[in-house]
Amino acid sequence: MGHHGQVIASDRSLELRGQLRERLTTARARTDALFELVRPEALYERPIPERHRIAFYIGHLEAFDANLLLDSCLGREPLRPDFERLFAFGIDPIDGRLPDDEPADWPPVEEIRAYNQQARRTLDTALATIDYDQPPSPFLEQGWAVTIAVEHRLMHAETLAYMLHRLPYDSKRRGPAPGPPGVAPKPRLVEIPAGRATLGLERARQPTLGWDNEYEAHELEVPAFAIEAHDVTNGDWLRFMEAGGYQERSFWDAPAWAWLAASGVRHPGFWVERPGGWWCRGMFGETPLDPSTPVWVSHSEASAYARWRGRQLPSEAEFHRAAYGRPDGGERAFPWGEAGPGPRHGAFGFSSWDPSPIGTHPAGDSGFGVSDLVGNGWEWTRTVFAPFDGFEPLPFYRGYSADFFDGLHYVMKGGSPRTDASLLRRSFRNWFQPHYPHVYATFRCVVPRG
Repeated sequence: MGHHGQVIASDRSLELRGQLRERLTTARARTDALFELVRPEALYERPIPERHRIAFYIGHLEAFDANLLLDSCLGREPLRPDFERLFAFGIDPIDGRLPDDEPADWPPVEEIRAYNQQARRTLDTALATIDYDQPPSPFLEQGWAVTIAVEHRLMHAETLAYMLHRLPYDSKRRGPAPGPPGVAPKPRLVEIPAGRATLGLERARQPTLGWDNEYEAHELEVPAFAIEAHDVTNGDWLRFMEAGGYQERSFWDAPAWAWLAASGVRHPGFWVERPGGWWCRGMFGETPLDPSTPVWVSHSEASAYARWRGRQLPSEAEFHRAAYGRPDGGERAFPWGEAGPGPRHGAFGFSSWDPSPIGTHPAGDSGFGVSDLVGNGWEWTRTVFAPFDGFEPLPFYRGYSADFFDGLHYVMKGGSPRTDASLLRRSFRNWFQPHYPHVYATFRCVVPRG
């Protein structure tokens, strides 16, 4: 209480308010910079057929924040009900149907940007007075819904990057070239003894830290296995292709084989065939194929390679055991230890637009000596995306995970060069369809023991 009985926000509440404002401002700058990369005449392009046009996302990020924070949490009237419906949801087409809208179906970009500025001003004014000790909504406990809005935006900072990766180079402003090619370490297997892996967050201790699919924490006993010390590289993949990998029916399951036939896919989506050989499609230009960088492929392609090798993709629990387990039986917050992520630990945090040679960040190795488990590309697992026991949908975003518990999506762990450091926590789970070739995802194989 103040001298005259008025409620004054505590130092803790003021500190949290400042931290959240700074995080939101930084995240907005990330996505604003991505839209600035696109030449104005290309904003209504659709670089990936399965996704909305670029202009949609300019409106989506602010509409999401307005719908969640102003409407669901603070009970405000909509600013633009038509925009807050139009830009509410992205798309994830499962049935092969692609969006068929035309550029003229969307509002002019000037109108979208005017709405954005209005939404930001209104939201910032509202957030500037929230007392997080006595929040006006349970969704704002410890800043929960604001954190979700920030992380939602940061996830889009990555998905927008791989969308813009597909945009013709003359539709983008210029950016840095990829680094020089490296020399890949010799492939080797690392033996991981049987032990436990803790997946998920404990709701009683961290009720407002994460997304709904991260709960509930549980322990699994993981039998012994061996895992490849490094991600599969472009050089490894070239050998798979030269062995007829895309033509050999036995390497592919039936849906994947049908996908190959329908799509005509015969090489990774980030490769381009040019006279004289293969090149990598970088964000800002093509470069000769670097055999030392991780190959970025779909889940179906990764699974086919594993079959060719007589191996398999790791399960989510095996990934956890290799990444966070310790030889003495304990577990770590990150592969390298308890310290938060830093530049020496891996390629993440928007540090680059293209992958680094494998083994570039030995400081990020796990307790068992496995490299690059976090950063340089999400890691496919063979685990179908499904709820943990005790799952409860987010009260203010009920479909975030539940809409994808359909047996048609696979868990990815780790992170890519365009993944924000806040999403590198051990419990975070990403997921995609198996035939989606655009995401920054790589893999490594495991061999069961015993």
